[in-house]
Amino acid sequence: MTAALVGLAFWYQLPLPEMGRKVAIAVWAVFALGVLFLDISMRWWISRAAYLLALVAAGFWWASIQPSFDHEWAPDVEHIVTGARDGDIVTLENVRNFDWVSETAFTPRWETRTYDLSKVETVDLFLSYWSGPAIAHTLVSFGFEGGDHVVFSAEIRKEKGESFSSIGGFFKEFDLALIAADERDIIRLRTNIRGEDVYRYPVHMPKAGMRELFWSYVETGNRLATVPTFYNTVTTNCTTVVFRLLRALDPALPFDYRILLSGYLPSYIYQNQGFETGLSETEFRRRAAISALGIAAGDSPDFSTAIRAEGTLPR
Repeated sequence: MTAALVGLAFWYQLPLPEMGRKVAIAVWAVFALGVLFLDISMRWWISRAAYLLALVAAGFWWASIQPSFDHEWAPDVEHIVTGARDGDIVTLENVRNFDWVSETAFTPRWETRTYDLSKVETVDLFLSYWSGPAIAHTLVSFGFEGGDHVVFSAEIRKEKGESFSSIGGFFKEFDLALIAADERDIIRLRTNIRGEDVYRYPVHMPKAGMRELFWSYVETGNRLATVPTFYNTVTTNCTTVVFRLLRALDPALPFDYRILLSGYLPSYIYQNQGFETGLSETEFRRRAAISALGIAAGDSPDFSTAIRAEGTLPR
């Protein structure tokens, strides 16, 4: 197992061209197999000691790999949201509001927006499925008086030309970014452009909790914008970031395997809040689906209203 982990670490992190990484992995495999052969045939302590020293060296090399801002980022994660607060007024820098035609054709737009926390009214959790029932991307949207919405999304900060890899996410392949975006950008990207299955679940909490959660997101963005942080497929991803922020508000919030397997979060939400709607769990999930509404809304300025049409989940 350790030999395989080191081999994967070599593949994702050695600063060599592909052929060089393949050669390094091959050399490591020959060494590991040689140690195994000697251990089985001769039980030679020197071979075990050599392997242990090699693992220690690999550990020091692994620890030396640190996240960095010194990269050319993909346009959609070029900026991390930051914010400043004056009483209830929060000013966010770098709110994404792209016009998407396709995943590769878009008009980039990063905006400065101001929000009054005394006017926050709603919190919604969006789940977007793209690869089976177990995994979903989580996004949290805050709604304000007058109809404004802003979404926070913890995402991998891809470099130009990179694509997501769940295995690479275990091996320091990506940095972590916090994106704030207009719903017509970040939700429509998933419903209309990528064709993902998207669901909206209202989160019930006191308005004081909404305000505190909003500011917790801003503080997270401020930190990630100054301290580079690696994304991790299990421990530091879109869902665990949400859970840690909610846990800060309610330490009694139970941990559950569905926090890690985010695709199963609907049953967790239903168990903790959804049953209050009086709906069955099946109907609860059905009415949370908003992809068809998003597709019908297109790029309408009323996109946020359209995906909350009558028949979706009640508040």
